[in-house]
Amino acid sequence: MAVTGASGAVYAREFARLASRAGVEVHGLVSEAGAKVLELELGLVAEDLTGVSRWFDVRDFTAPMASGSAAYDAMAVVPCTMGTLAAIAGGHSINLIHRAADVMLKERRRLVLAVRETPFNASHIRNMALATEAGAVVCPAMPAFYHRPATLDEMAADFAARVAVLAGVDGVPLRRWHG
Repeated sequence: MAVTGASGAVYAREFARLASRAGVEVHGLVSEAGAKVLELELGLVAEDLTGVSRWFDVRDFTAPMASGSAAYDAMAVVPCTMGTLAAIAGGHSINLIHRAADVMLKERRRLVLAVRETPFNASHIRNMALATEAGAVVCPAMPAFYHRPATLDEMAADFAARVAVLAGVDGVPLRRWHG
């Protein structure tokens, strides 16, 4: 998983917890801005996120996820800034988050981008289309309310479960719409 500087650190926290509880070994990347948002919104540093077994420096292009020969099944960018989306959509490997996402796309593996911005401008929409055409799943951080979440954490957990399911994580408690 990667954490970038968009608002929504609570989604990253819940995604890491859910994926880990489902038996997934979660490796993490956090951008400099992502680290600042974790601190501002949750009072945490990346290493405080429960469920992430190993963190990698975003400048380390020798990390396993920089190569298609690594055994990663999926990647989620939670939350995903529009700048990160643009780099991924354009194939620009400026840091390890971008390179790891590019590897997922070129290897035809799951990549879920939980974009976090509102409103969208035309560039955002074009980049979402480009990323989708390249094989990513763009899943804007738009939580559902039909389950009547009682707390912000419950709402974030519901959205994070959706991202986890889209990333192919089995055994995640996703509350589904039943009409």
